[in-house]
Amino acid sequence: MLKAMPPVSVASRVMAEIRQNPAPVQSEGPARRLIRWLRGGRAVTVRLRPVWTLALAAGLATVLLLPWSDGLPTPGVAQGIAKFVGHFPGARSVEVVGSFNDWSRGALALNDDDHDGIWHADAVLPAGQHEYMFVVDGERWVPDPLADRYVDDGFGAGQQNSLLIVRPVSAQP
Repeated sequence: MLKAMPPVSVASRVMAEIRQNPAPVQSEGPARRLIRWLRGGRAVTVRLRPVWTLALAAGLATVLLLPWSDGLPTPGVAQGIAKFVGHFPGARSVEVVGSFNDWSRGALALNDDDHDGIWHADAVLPAGQHEYMFVVDGERWVPDPLADRYVDDGFGAGQQNSLLIVRPVSAQP
């Protein structure tokens, strides 16, 4: 620590020199500084507890060993995917009942995610012919207006069921 101040002339000369030769501006960007820091050879110690190691291994095995899916149902050899679509503007709910689910309500609900009145669902069904109908708002039974075929419902009132033919996945192009 200095006990005496330097003479004014020395301080003036130092300041004049600093003004003439300013410190260089750092031109290295943050990415280069990060790379330089990473290359610095710093030692990093990682300690894993056995429980965390086991959990990490189980999670990794689950991700690697489970089959990947695109969200669609996966059919078996004697099954196929049926796509149901119906235009029911203003409906609060739409479901499909048919011979494939013993005409049980609540087994296959359709979705209208964007509230445009177009309801849809995909289902894995056994290969073959299936009769079905839409149930709108839990009360109104409606044949599919887009079906290729219809059959008499067998109750003698002149009502028709929609007919769906499901081809097994192996037979689909």
